Amino acid sequence: MTFEDFAKAYGLMLNHVVFGKWVAVPTEDHPRKRNGRYKLMGNVGWVQNWATMTKPEMWRSDVTKTPTIDWQREQRVADQERIEAARRAAQRAGWIMHQTESTHHAYLAKKGFPDEMANVWDNDGEKLLVVPMRMENRLVGAQLITEEGKKKFLTGQKTKGASFVLDAKGVPIFVEGYATALSVRAAMKAMKIRYTIHVCFSAGNIKAVAGMVPGGVVVADKDLNGVGEAAARETGKPYWVSDAVGEDFNDFYIRVGLFHATASLRKFLVENAKDSIAS
Repeated sequence: MTFEDFAKAYGLMLNHVVFGKWVAVPTEDHPRKRNGRYKLMGNVGWVQNWATMTKPEMWRSDVTKTPTIDWQREQRVADQERIEAARRAAQRAGWIMHQTESTHHAYLAKKGFPDEMANVWDNDGEKLLVVPMRMENRLVGAQLITEEGKKKFLTGQKTKGASFVLDAKGVPIFVEGYATALSVRAAMKAMKIRYTIHVCFSAGNIKAVAGMVPGGVVVADKDLNGVGEAAARETGKPYWVSDAVGEDFNDFYIRVGLFHATASLRKFLVENAKDSIAS
């Protein structure tokens, strides 16, 4: 099987193959986004579809002949390009954050938080919600969310291990999305329990972020394909999921209301993190 066929089997849409570095590409399930990524190094390569996979899958060529390309040199060049791209992305994230103002945003209103103040960037008339992404307190990038809910990261930025934290010096809680974090925060405030909510931005990143923090729980997305729950399970931490397939905690919060969402989360925390909460 060729690398192109291997990538296609996992839903990645490749127009042409770039060698020696991770490349983001559209997928068949999300053709308008860049939810797929791949890396090809001669006779070995990796692919990942963020929507359906929690980790990359490896491809190996059937060809045993040693390639004439100096792959070690290509790797060094690619690594340097990646480092430079990440540096530029971090700089751009800082510039964008300086352009934002704290105000309301239509996306958050749709998610049940019309009064929430957040970082909003007016990009030539397009109102973008800006969620900063940090690693060890260093700004490395940002997630940009349109009023319609379309999301994207900055080109070249680091994403693995990056997060946004709502910190009230309490029990660590790991979630995928920003709206989910706001819903969890509302429930924790209703319970008068301190929290430290880590927004991980994707199922694939939850394991990376959760692995850096001892203890805590995961509030997972119950995706149709099971990826969110699988990622939560891989952390080894207790996890909450909705009783309805296709829901995250924000969907659950909107469907049942704050009172019942709070009751569900309280029951989960009492059963799984009793020593970490102070009600």
